[in-house]
Amino acid sequence: MTSPLNPALAAFLTSHISIHFAATGTNGMATLVRGLGCRIAPEAPTRLRLLVSRPQAEPVLRAIEETGRIAAVFNEPESHRTVQLKGIDARLESVDQCDQAIHGPYVDEMSRRLKVFDTPEPLVRTLLACAPGEFAVVSFTPQELFGQTPGPQAGARLPAGTGAP
Repeated sequence: MTSPLNPALAAFLTSHISIHFAATGTNGMATLVRGLGCRIAPEAPTRLRLLVSRPQAEPVLRAIEETGRIAAVFNEPESHRTVQLKGIDARLESVDQCDQAIHGPYVDEMSRRLKVFDTPEPLVRTLLACAPGEFAVVSFTPQELFGQTPGPQAGARLPAGTGAP
């Protein structure tokens, strides 16, 4: 299967936009958590690395360890452009300095993006806060890509090579 990641899509996913990801464990129960940043490591250019607060993500992390399945949604708040990526090889990774370094810029940019909705900056910073020792990283290879931007095409599978919606 051809990876849906390409430079345009990778740029969209790593542009400090809203991230949520979910997993379903062997019990069939879905669980969801807010991501705190995304990067693509040069040594693994087909895998996404999602930063998350471990205390907030424990149920999702357990489900990923059980099944390896993940669905991640990336949304540009001010335009509502949204994509969903699914993978079957998700796993927890060691958190490195490059992962931790994306958190500050992510919070700054999300604070800026949400000003258009009059969202108070202290609220955004509190929502996206995470102590340095509490980060976790989930990586996965996207297998499927779906457009989720509201409208008549929402939910449609997008072909490999598609950029941002």
